[in-house]
This record gives sequence, C-alpha cells and structure tokens, in this order.
Amino acid sequence: MLSNLDLIREFVQNSIQKKDVLLSNPALTAQTVYKTNQLTAKSEGVIATAQISHTLSEFSISPKSTQWELINQALAEYSYILKGEVDSRGFYQYKYCEVPKGYEMHCTKCVILWRAWWKYCKYTSRPGIRLELLIRTRDSWYPIRDLIISDGLLYIKTLGSEIALGSDDLVTWLSKVDVTKIKEIPSTET
Repeated sequence: MLSNLDLIREFVQNSIQKKDVLLSNPALTAQTVYKTNQLTAKSEGVIATAQISHTLSEFSISPKSTQWELINQALAEYSYILKGEVDSRGFYQYKYCEVPKGYEMHCTKCVILWRAWWKYCKYTSRPGIRLELLIRTRDSWYPIRDLIISDGLLYIKTLGSEIALGSDDLVTWLSKVDVTKIKEIPSTET
C-alpha cells in the first residue's frame, strides 16, 4: 500500500506528465475528473488539483489540509513553488520554477532552514557571500546573509531585504547538493 507521501508524489508526477491518475490508500484518493487530476483527503474533501489539459502544469493546493507539508515536499521535489496567488476557493497556486544547476529545492518549516543554516555556519568561517543556501524572494534566488531567531520569529536576511517568518511557516529554499549530502541534518521531529 502506498504511503501518503508516495501517493502524493504519484499524483504530482502523473499531473506533470499530463496522465490520468487513479490511486487510493486509507487516507487519500487521487483521480482524474473532467481533465483535472484531483487529490482528495477522505476526511477533508478536495485538497489539490491540477489541470492536465493546460500546456504548463499548475497545481492548486488547500493550505488548510492536514497533508499541506507532504504536498509541499512533493512539489518541491519536482521544482514547483508557491506563487502566493489565491484562487476563489482559497487554494494557493504552485508553478514550476527553474532550480539552478547544483542545487536542491526544499519546502520545509522554517526551523529546518534554521537548523541547516546553523549546521552550515558551524563548519564555515570564510568571509564573503555564501552561496550554499539560497531563498526565493522578489521572484529570484538570493543568498542568505544571516538568520536570526527573536521573539518566536525567524528573520532571514538576504542582499537588500529581510523576511520574517513564524516557526510553523513553510519556506522554500535551495541548498547546494553537496552541502546537504555531506552534512546531513538529523530530524528530531516525530
């Protein structure tokens, strides 16, 4: 039986390839309805859709779903990021985003980015602009200059801007492939 994450990955992959989908496990169902691939949580209703008739794949995701983090993880694996646009149903829009060569995209709670930053800074003391971790802001990828935690918020400083996020907020970021593979960050979450 497919895990929730595996089923979501299949839903995303089939939608990108413009293929019909019909998968199910005890919690989720993925199916094609009128040229739209839908992901349904049995306790929540439709939580994600993708029009397979459109030239470019776009996903609509419900932020209220209990599967929100898993869907974001799967979409990041295929280089899809949140565009910040909300449709009439309250769903967020996700579009394909080119990932620079040599980088891997992550969509995690911001505390995971902070852990990666801390672990990276612990092993690096060279001056200058660090290109090992990048964050998307103003429709471009920027190197992270500094991360600071204060009053329950994570402040991410880039060249020319600062982003404030709550500890449970999701953030899309890039890491150089070799940085995360060499210095794997153990997860303490259950």
